Amino acid sequence: MALPKVNAVVIGAGAGGPIVAKQLATAGWKVVLLERGKWNTPADCRKDDLRNQRTTVLGHPFGPDDEGNPRVFQAPNGELRILEPSGPGYNNNAACVGGGTLSYGAMAWRYQPNDFRMRTAYGAKVPRAFEGSTLEDWPISYEDLEPFYEQAEWEVGVSGDVSTDPFKGPRKRDLPMPPLPATREHQILEKGARSLGLHPFHIPMLRNSVPYRGRPACMRCRWCVGFACEVDAKCGTQNTVLPVALSTGNLELRTQCMTKEVLVDERGRATGVAYFDRDGRLWEQPADVVVVSGSAIESARLLLNSKSRLFPAGLGNRHDWVGRNLQGHTYTGALGLFEEETYDDVGPGAGIAVCDHNHGNDGLAGGAMLANEFIRLPYQFIGSFRPPGLPRWGQAHKDFVRRFYRRSIAVQGPTQEMPVFEARVTVDPRIKDRFGIPVARFSGYKHPHTIEIGNAMAEKAEAWLKASGAVQTWLKKAGPGLSGGQHQAGTCRMGNDPKTSVVDQCCRIHDVDNVYVVDGSVHVTNGGFNPVLTIMAIAFRAGQHIAREGKRS
Repeated sequence: MALPKVNAVVIGAGAGGPIVAKQLATAGWKVVLLERGKWNTPADCRKDDLRNQRTTVLGHPFGPDDEGNPRVFQAPNGELRILEPSGPGYNNNAACVGGGTLSYGAMAWRYQPNDFRMRTAYGAKVPRAFEGSTLEDWPISYEDLEPFYEQAEWEVGVSGDVSTDPFKGPRKRDLPMPPLPATREHQILEKGARSLGLHPFHIPMLRNSVPYRGRPACMRCRWCVGFACEVDAKCGTQNTVLPVALSTGNLELRTQCMTKEVLVDERGRATGVAYFDRDGRLWEQPADVVVVSGSAIESARLLLNSKSRLFPAGLGNRHDWVGRNLQGHTYTGALGLFEEETYDDVGPGAGIAVCDHNHGNDGLAGGAMLANEFIRLPYQFIGSFRPPGLPRWGQAHKDFVRRFYRRSIAVQGPTQEMPVFEARVTVDPRIKDRFGIPVARFSGYKHPHTIEIGNAMAEKAEAWLKASGAVQTWLKKAGPGLSGGQHQAGTCRMGNDPKTSVVDQCCRIHDVDNVYVVDGSVHVTNGGFNPVLTIMAIAFRAGQHIAREGKRS
């Protein structure tokens, strides 16, 4: 069934889609925003320590549901394994209005200038990083994105203080909100960092530290990362840009709608999308422009499933780059036990970071930001904060938890990964979701230099903990498995050459002049930082470009 034509249809209401929708709606465009999940509230997702964590066999409160949403993993030996959303290896992203911004930890990092020019910065210095890698410069620079970083920080809302970070890129404006007061853990780590000559500072956070734009300040509870904020102090797209877009009267949000394919005509121009509603009915939404913002995995899946006479391998996939270069972040670090109490039960926990190791490490192409972790709820503590050799039950286990739950600190960071052409998303020819749409299949491997960088960052984290007074430490090292988890990126790479990229520097697919991809999939590299602020900045930039192009045409 066909619907009345609109100016634009945006697929996905996560970090990027609502920003593009807001840019277009405020410019007078008629826009439909399709989201496969629900509009959840904190009341729908109560503080359940077990169920609310992002990877748990007990389920995922922000979707997707286990039933009817599998994925497939292809091991190096060719063996296939079906994955469920609450199981390991699924590489889950929230499926709801706001996407991961409803429940994320909310670190709001700008990438550094060198993160946009990795080939230039390291091509001559670290040649092994390029062996078997597709490491490349972005077609845009930090300077190109800087005004849109600022726009994201002020329109969505960021608190913190990066004034003492000497490694940050130039900025024209400070953050709009001050940082939250330092916790006990922050104070302990700050002394240790300064003793090593490091440059600690308050993490920038998409979280209100003071009342901002009609919403209250963070109440500093322990249930933060993995949970929706019950006082609405965490800044996501669902409570910032989306209400602005809806208030124009130009945006219609349709939830529980799963997009099947992007439709094209005989000239190869997109005419709209086909999607299933919550009752399983198939609709066609005609549009002048299509914006795909479903996450690096789901966006690649949608393009690969959008086959036609002119695009038999999928939309934008003429040169076999859609789904390639899947990246995430290899988190490594160290854990430490202390004689003094480190825990004061003041959320969100994470608050202090150093960027001394993002670049400039001898023999390494990049590095990672290092920071303390969010509050570890008891369920997480007994599962992940266990020194080597400690029993998982019995008296020794109980004694350890009693003594060290309040005397422990974790420091870790997201390793800058080396993209690999064979790390990829395809669509499975056999397994389909509940709507009959072929599901995503993962295959490939992690580049050896990524593992090398990650393990070097773990040693840096351990040194920081020891300098801060830890009496026992152990490393969290990198594993060899395929990446692409909650910070997934790279599958629809941005570039100037259509033969080695999927979209241009404005996020438009090279082969189709009215289809854009706006999410982490366009990242050429994923930096040594949480990527959400970069996704938001790119969305503001792409939305502005689409609106201007539409006005000219």
